Amino acid sequence: MSIVLKTRREIEIMREAGRISAQALKLAGEAVAPGISTAEIDRIAYDYIKSQGAKPSFLHYNGFPATACISVNHEVIHGIPDKKHILREGDIVSIDLGAVYQGFHGDNAATFACGKISPAAERLCTVTKESLYVGLKKAVAGNRLGDIGAAICEYCVSRGYGVVRDYTGHGVGAHLHEDPSVPNYGTPGKGARLLPGMTIAIEPMITEGAEEVKVLRNDWTVVTADGKLAAHFEHTVAITEGECVILTQC
Repeated sequence: MSIVLKTRREIEIMREAGRISAQALKLAGEAVAPGISTAEIDRIAYDYIKSQGAKPSFLHYNGFPATACISVNHEVIHGIPDKKHILREGDIVSIDLGAVYQGFHGDNAATFACGKISPAAERLCTVTKESLYVGLKKAVAGNRLGDIGAAICEYCVSRGYGVVRDYTGHGVGAHLHEDPSVPNYGTPGKGARLLPGMTIAIEPMITEGAEEVKVLRNDWTVVTADGKLAAHFEHTVAITEGECVILTQC
């Protein structure tokens, strides 16, 4: 494992990349409504990122064809935007996107309600978002990666949800995905030690049912194996001497 510690200057650049990513996510989320296509939401995010002198991190990354991963209902991550995919009342829509600015990336995600959603869907989204902030509290220098994952996992499992194990958070910096992997499960006191200058993406992917997932035939979209709902929230953060700094904020 080769973890790259960032300088203060590099973290400041990442803060701007994160701001652009966060604002693009906010605009995309505000567009979620019955009748809009996922392709149109993707275009909104693309246009904003380009307007800021940045580039979409995901576009053409390993062949991915869009600016944002837009995953609906039982789709966990890596949903491909499509002009034929029209959102409907009651959908929950996970949007994951990033921007690269002056050579450094920001990466964030959130799950949005399309119109009025069911109480069960709303609770899943709430718990998933809360679990992200539970994990963030453990992202302090001196702790270990296992402290973050264990906190997220305990919070969600104790409330009856599944925690996806096949995909994890990750380091972020000059590359969209860097070491270390940041699982949403683990053992307290185990794993790499968190050091000032580390920049990581923490991203709980939580399911309404079982944790098992599968990849669709497009080789991208990951769905729950049992067809139940999933939610996804993510922030890029910098480890400091004190509390972590959330870089993906508007």
